[in-house]
Parts: sequence; C-alpha cells; structure tokens
Amino acid sequence: MFSEFGPWYEIKDGDARGRAMLNRHYSANHYRDGRIVRLFVGPGEKQVLMTADSRALFVWRKFIDKSGQQGVNCAVFRNEGDYLSSDLILAAEELAHLRWPGERLYTYVNARKIKSANPGYCFKMAGWHTCGHSKTRHLVILEKLPCLTQP
Repeated sequence: MFSEFGPWYEIKDGDARGRAMLNRHYSANHYRDGRIVRLFVGPGEKQVLMTADSRALFVWRKFIDKSGQQGVNCAVFRNEGDYLSSDLILAAEELAHLRWPGERLYTYVNARKIKSANPGYCFKMAGWHTCGHSKTRHLVILEKLPCLTQP
C-alpha cells in the first residue's frame, strides 16, 4: 500500500509501533532500571516515518551534532518487511528534501553491530557514499549530498 509519499506515513515521536520497532534496532537505548522513555527520537527537528504494514521505520533528525556533522541525520532505519531497503531510503529522502530542501543527508553505521561485510550497503545502493568515521566510536559515516540543478 502506498500513500502520496510512497510507502511512508508520518507518525509521531512516541508512537508505540515506532517504539517497538526501535527497540529491535541495534542502536536502541535500554535503561538498566527498565524504564521506557515515551519519546524516542531526541531533541531537534524530526520526521518519523513508518510503512503502512508497520514493518519499516525511518527517522530523520536535524539537530546540532556534537561531532560537527552538518545536515539532516538518518537517526534510525530498520526494515523488517518485504520492501527493498534501498527503495525505502530513496522514498524517505524525497520526504526529507521536501522538509529540508538542499540539505546534506548523513547517517552513522556501527559496523561491529551488523552482520553485513559491507556496512551501509543498502544506503550505498541508494547512492550514498562513505565520507569518514566518527572519532570516538569509530562509526562509519555515510552521506548523500543534495543534487544542485542549474536553472
């Protein structure tokens, strides 16, 4: 099922379906005391997307990144459904560019926590490129620069 935004529907930060999917993502923060924080994206501007079947989650976040990265961050992407991940990424990019035109897109991938021998492969298939590694946690940084068209 597709909406006017392709496979994605916007949901609110704190949506129970989004929280459940995030809890299965390797980057999820689980508190030792068992508490569950209602909002799961963090401060800044955000766009939380989910597919109609609730089997994929994508979170865009524009914030002041302490590492110095500039642009709009893909804070979470998880696909447990039948959609091709690179297609979901491309559709999510369209929504990001509608909200933040001309912005660089970037994400971090923890190569130690995923099974792929090619960290960020689905992003690379969507046209993203490795642009470095974070200093403290040595995460792979992937980016996609905005297409600048001539008038």
